[in-house]
Amino acid sequence: MRLLGALVLVPGLAGAAEVDGATVYLEEADGTRIEVATLAGPRNSYSVALNDAVFSDHFLSMRPFRCIEGAEKIWCHVPYPYDIKRDISDDLIDLEYDFLFVWKGKTDYGINMWNGVYYRLETVGEGLVGRMYEMDMGVLAVPPEAGELRPVREVDLEEADPEGHWLPRMVIR
Repeated sequence: MRLLGALVLVPGLAGAAEVDGATVYLEEADGTRIEVATLAGPRNSYSVALNDAVFSDHFLSMRPFRCIEGAEKIWCHVPYPYDIKRDISDDLIDLEYDFLFVWKGKTDYGINMWNGVYYRLETVGEGLVGRMYEMDMGVLAVPPEAGELRPVREVDLEEADPEGHWLPRMVIR
């Protein structure tokens, strides 16, 4: 597994218990899940370890990506390129930023950053569920101003039609 940051606890996940060992899944419309990562660590400071077994290396549009291949689409992880606290004690936005993706058709050449995927997380039962939103990743092309840790705005996100995409949900348990 590939370690992405320093991990910790997700409030709302098992009643604000530690998330050490929580699993992150991307879910197809029919409920089939792909285990993409695990979370670990103490409260208020988390890390992410991608599940290397489901990702393959792709070199698209002159950039390396770690991607999951489906029958018709490829989902590529986009590591958040700027400062992030990885603190989810007040909200889940840092965790949402750790799971940015961009999709492409299986036969498409290159990658189009306007096919961005953002999963907005909310507490559901003893876990977290992320609904898919579409976004143009171009909003992240220019570094945010110093101290701005939340450059993705509401206006940058558009709720996706779950029937029109391969992996419309993220589940953390």
